[in-house]
Amino acid sequence: MKNSGTSQTPTPDPSPQGGGESAQILLRAARRELEDRGNPTPALDARLLLQQAAGLRHETLIADPQRPVSPDAAARFREFLDRRLAGEPVARILGEREFYGRAFKITPATLDPRPDTETLIEAALSVMPVGRACRIIDLGTGSGIIGVTLLAERPEARAVMTDISAAALAVAQANAERHGVAQRAAFFRGSWFAQSEGRFDLVLSNPPYIPQAILPTLEPEVRNFDPETALSGGADGLRAYREIARAALAFLSPRGPVIVEIGQGQAVEIEDIFRAEGFAPGDRWKDLAGHVRCLGFSHDEARQKRGWK
Repeated sequence: MKNSGTSQTPTPDPSPQGGGESAQILLRAARRELEDRGNPTPALDARLLLQQAAGLRHETLIADPQRPVSPDAAARFREFLDRRLAGEPVARILGEREFYGRAFKITPATLDPRPDTETLIEAALSVMPVGRACRIIDLGTGSGIIGVTLLAERPEARAVMTDISAAALAVAQANAERHGVAQRAAFFRGSWFAQSEGRFDLVLSNPPYIPQAILPTLEPEVRNFDPETALSGGADGLRAYREIARAALAFLSPRGPVIVEIGQGQAVEIEDIFRAEGFAPGDRWKDLAGHVRCLGFSHDEARQKRGWK
């Protein structure tokens, strides 16, 4: 989806140091090891890990594949490669993930953002005003990718970001500062709307939606490295949607919608949950694979049902 450019100014590559193997030799050997383990992207993974370990840019590796890599950098690369061979995702090793054209810090306290969540960004931007103030809340913010991205895309917007994890909130705040939007963001620890005040023009969430019994069957890169609290949606995967639907009306402005990310095949059940609270299902947004990934809800009926103006 949209690429807004990189978030950091590249630092100059270190000067070549003698006494080490060339980048090309190290990459070739690493690629073979990854291929032997069935890695689907061995060349890409090896390159990204070497760039991080040696402080090199992609352009440098292309222009100077015979560039010597210092013994210290080669040792770091070996450590990174061993972690990748053990199943740790590249983004976890690098400590950051690119999302919607920006680099975001991630830690063991946060979910590793998936590209599918960019669908939620597109959905939110489609309803957020351009050039006008807008107050949003990002429930269960994790690394802050949703709230921070929307603040970066809409300079007039302000956001509240909540999470039950203090460690995750610290990462979200660091990402807000990294992208220059921290002054327009507030961070509250707690479940969903905890400590929030006032009303919001847009409520957003990518909540945990995987049924508890399914967690042991997930890919090891997810099961072993993403925090369980960011994955488990309770027995049927829908617990968070029930809690958000019950509470959201008290925090929405008169015409403010709710937009949530969902798992594959959950659309009808989640629409029923919100409908039971008086919300009207609205738009559905599909991801690049053609699956319904996000749902929108309006609340005029809910306000009437509860006798609110």
